[in-house]
Amino acid sequence: MKARLVLGGFTAGIALLVVALAFTVVPSIAAGGLLHPVRVALYRTTPQGCADREYTGDGVTLRGWSCAARRQRRGSVVYLHGVADNRSSAVGVIDWFTARGFDVVAYDSRAHGQSDGDVCTYGFYEKQDVKRVIDSLSSGPVILMGHSLGGAVAIQAAAGDERVAGVIAAEAFSDLRTIATERAPRFLPRPVIARTFRMAEERGHFDVASVSPVAAAASLGIPVLLIHGSDDVDTLPEHSKRILAALRGPKQLLLVPHARHNESLNSHSVWGDIERWLSAVVPNSVNLRTREHKPSEPLELPEPTAPTL
Repeated sequence: MKARLVLGGFTAGIALLVVALAFTVVPSIAAGGLLHPVRVALYRTTPQGCADREYTGDGVTLRGWSCAARRQRRGSVVYLHGVADNRSSAVGVIDWFTARGFDVVAYDSRAHGQSDGDVCTYGFYEKQDVKRVIDSLSSGPVILMGHSLGGAVAIQAAAGDERVAGVIAAEAFSDLRTIATERAPRFLPRPVIARTFRMAEERGHFDVASVSPVAAAASLGIPVLLIHGSDDVDTLPEHSKRILAALRGPKQLLLVPHARHNESLNSHSVWGDIERWLSAVVPNSVNLRTREHKPSEPLELPEPTAPTL
């Protein structure tokens, strides 16, 4: 009888230890994964017509490319990449927009590529970085374009910035809490996920609830083009649908058939839609015969090395 009591006590102790680990170690690891995406080295060289440049962000130095328009200038495009990626994915975008009279800036987001910073806050600080980059641009209309994380940051950065004429956001998430919860392993209980968010907030010095493209969308009156793959299971199309419903200005959602995450921009037909949208937002003042210009190949977005928001 005494042996059974001892064994029972030992088992209970082990169970308590497991629970304690679940509520301390697991959230700590998860918070680290959220704040510190894999930093990927550049996999493309500086494109022709572009120059390496440093930009002053909100307390960090951002490194990127400044690319000049190859036709009469119509404005500027700021390209924002996805999580665990860098400006290398902008090469096709740069070629397309510079051929249509836009200067393009593509830089590594904080905690990515060659830029400073070791914490990703999914828009909380990144939106301020975008505003600082816009400060460095020549006058004229500014289009923010991003995919995945970059699309979410673009929407947040556009809110309250009258210099932004329009936003193109592919595969954006509606808010950080929802997407991170959806991406979390199914076996994790809600209290563990909640503790993960608290740890991330404490370490990253930001507020998870404030990272909300859908909330920012409610204050936008500028044209916004949303693009999402119909077969995206990483960031469900419902995220873009929620953003669409919140937008107050001219808005459009392109659901790309059979496209998964990071695939919605790999289509000539989508770029035709982007061109028509762009012509309405930033009218072409000269005959650039833009309809005759197509990307030499579909834009190739990199296979994510980590879950891409």
